[in-house]
Amino acid sequence: MKTNNRTNLEQLLQERNENPQRTAEIDAKINATFRQEHTILVMDMSGFSRTTVRYGIIHFLAMIHRMHGIVKPIIAEYGGTVVKEEADNIFAVFPDVKSAVESAIESLKQTVAVNTTLPPDMDIYLCIGIGCGDVLMLEGEDMYGSEFNLAAKLGEDLAERGEILLTSAAFEKFEGDKQDWERIDFSISGLDLVAYKQVSST
Repeated sequence: MKTNNRTNLEQLLQERNENPQRTAEIDAKINATFRQEHTILVMDMSGFSRTTVRYGIIHFLAMIHRMHGIVKPIIAEYGGTVVKEEADNIFAVFPDVKSAVESAIESLKQTVAVNTTLPPDMDIYLCIGIGCGDVLMLEGEDMYGSEFNLAAKLGEDLAERGEILLTSAAFEKFEGDKQDWERIDFSISGLDLVAYKQVSST
């Protein structure tokens, strides 16, 4: 039976809260049970609020369903695993940054191709953030960690439609042509954030 599940994590956190003198010991146990290194891809569909207000939630749910049908096979093809789905977001992990980037590029290409066959009100546009580092992984449920948070911030809030943004850590570990990327500096709520934007497809 897998121990890296939410129930076990919550039990360990409760134990940690009740026994502050054992913080280091319990943290070590949490890390040994849950900590994994992954490349994290966060994919968001652009225009949720605008599309829902104009066409209704059922219309947008149908678009999400179509998007999943396009990108999930691509994620699997490049060695990725979908960890969870929330509304119009997909959260997946990959063994390396190059695979995640290739999956993102192919997902953008395929959605563009599908859009040419659809009426404008059904067009799908993706925004993608990619991070790389240690996360606490709840198998098949969720994940927690700084690089996950940064990838989500890039994919959900900062990437424009059709953009792929890498965190600094992901860019450092990217085994591809780095000349295809440019540095972008963000300042959010007093936090300085460096990301890398793809400027040409490989």
